[in-house]
Formats: sequence, C-alpha cells, structure tokens
Amino acid sequence: MKKGVTPQQAAEMIPDGAILMIGGFMGVGSPHRIIDALVDLGRKNLTIIANDTARPNYGIGKLIRTGAVTRAIVSHIGLNPETQKGMIDGSIAVDLVPQGTLAERIRAGGFGLGGILTKTGLGTIAAEGQRVIEIDGEDWLYAPPLKADFALIHADRADYSGNLTYQLTATNFNPVMAMAGETVIAEPREISPVGVIPPDHVSTSGVLVDYIILRGAA
Repeated sequence: MKKGVTPQQAAEMIPDGAILMIGGFMGVGSPHRIIDALVDLGRKNLTIIANDTARPNYGIGKLIRTGAVTRAIVSHIGLNPETQKGMIDGSIAVDLVPQGTLAERIRAGGFGLGGILTKTGLGTIAAEGQRVIEIDGEDWLYAPPLKADFALIHADRADYSGNLTYQLTATNFNPVMAMAGETVIAEPREISPVGVIPPDHVSTSGVLVDYIILRGAA
C-alpha cells in the first residue's frame, strides 16, 4: 500500500532549489492541489520541467507569479506573458525545447538512456552550442536525458497500490514523467480499492509511485 499524504505534506518534502517535473498541457492534467501547496509554503529557486507554464496565475503559472521558479525547461511560454517577462528581464532562465524532443529527453531519463539524437532544430539557432554527432554521413543533434528530484503528476484514478490511469488529453506528459522522477507524487481525481482498476487499464504501475495525494485532504 502506498502512503497517502496531504498536499501540504507533499509540498513539505520538496525543498527550495528542487528540480520538479510537473505534468500538464496548458494546466490540463496538472496536479493543482500540490502546486497550490507549494505556493502557500513559499518555495523558491525551483527548476520546472514541463510542457509549458500554463497561464498567468493558473497551474504552473501560480509558481511563476510568486517568483518560485528560477529556471524553466519547457516547449513554449506563449500563453504566459509573466514567464516571457521573466525571461526578458533575466529573473527566469528559460530553456525552450521542441515538444517532441522534450518528451523524448524525459523518456530517456526514465529509461536510463544516455540521451537522444534528433534532427529537429539542426541548422537553426536552436542548435547553437549543442553537440552535433555524425552517423553514416548524417548530422544529428545530441540532446541529453532529463530527470528530476520530484515528478508531480495528475492521474484520473489511483488504487491504494499506486497503480494509475489517465483520461483523454489530461494524460499528456504525466506517464513519461512518472518514469523520470526520483520521487513520484501522484494527485488522482479518485482513489479506488485494489482490484477495481483492470490490469490492462493501468498506464503507470504502482512500483513507480511513492506517494498518493489523499482526496478531500487540505
């Protein structure tokens, strides 16, 4: 059985300066209760690995607004002008990574691979300072794997063994991030007894999950 914790208890495990993977696509499929708890505790100097930084004061955007984030590794910031402002004034270091490359770098971190090779961005300013590897006469960009101290993920349903299912587009980055976090904290919409989730519906095995956010807990 996995340990159930409140959002406050989960946030207390996360120190200033931690590297966090946070699921979500424009805030859909993000663990909002954990994010709120991090804001309430005033965490600072966080590195966020995510698809995006959502919108102002929504989802990851709450961490941006409160100055909790000093580095963001994301595929875009187009919906959050506060992240854009931080990038321009230097208060937030933003690494813009093509979305597919970002997903594959996270997967590489979770699967223990040494990185990925991609042609995306080759020959553009995105390749400046990056390592180029030649294979059979073709140039490839090397992209290193990504891992995190904590993966904070949203799930549609969990059981008490930590097995997770996801729903529709809220799935997004959550399953792959669950592979790449040293500590994985899942925030499910619903918690069911063991056996209720059919084995072939499990998308993330409970062996990967360390803590489950309790429903109804503050």
